[in-house]
Amino acid sequence: MTTMVESPVALRHGRHLVSPELFERLAAFCADEYGLERVVANRVMDQAIAFVYVLGSQKAYGMAPSERVDPGWHSFMLHTREYAAWCQEQFGFFVHHAPNSKVRTRGLMVSVADRIKAAGFDVDARLWGAAAECNQPACCGDGDGC
Repeated sequence: MTTMVESPVALRHGRHLVSPELFERLAAFCADEYGLERVVANRVMDQAIAFVYVLGSQKAYGMAPSERVDPGWHSFMLHTREYAAWCQEQFGFFVHHAPNSKVRTRGLMVSVADRIKAAGFDVDARLWGAAAECNQPACCGDGDGC
């Protein structure tokens, strides 16, 4: 009798959806523009790219980024040529940013994080306000506690 051991499935990372050079430029811009430590900007960019990928591939226009992840999306969009080309390559259309920060509830952020995870991406729950140790209102996706 043979015992099969399931190997864990490797999670995808948003950073791998763009070239390493582009990711470095985006993360450096995000750090400089938003005053983030570079290690945090790397995490933000990774989550933002994964978010936009799920948003565009699922046409899930009701999704919203957390306040912590939104600067990553802005950083990508401000590199307009690269962003437009990436959207065209990934989805065949441009993914517009329609701000809806008024709907950033903890429930929505948990739902968005769950959708990203279901698409096979690693989710940094602290950037989404979805970490188990987060307590409202300090960590609802928009608070300083995230």
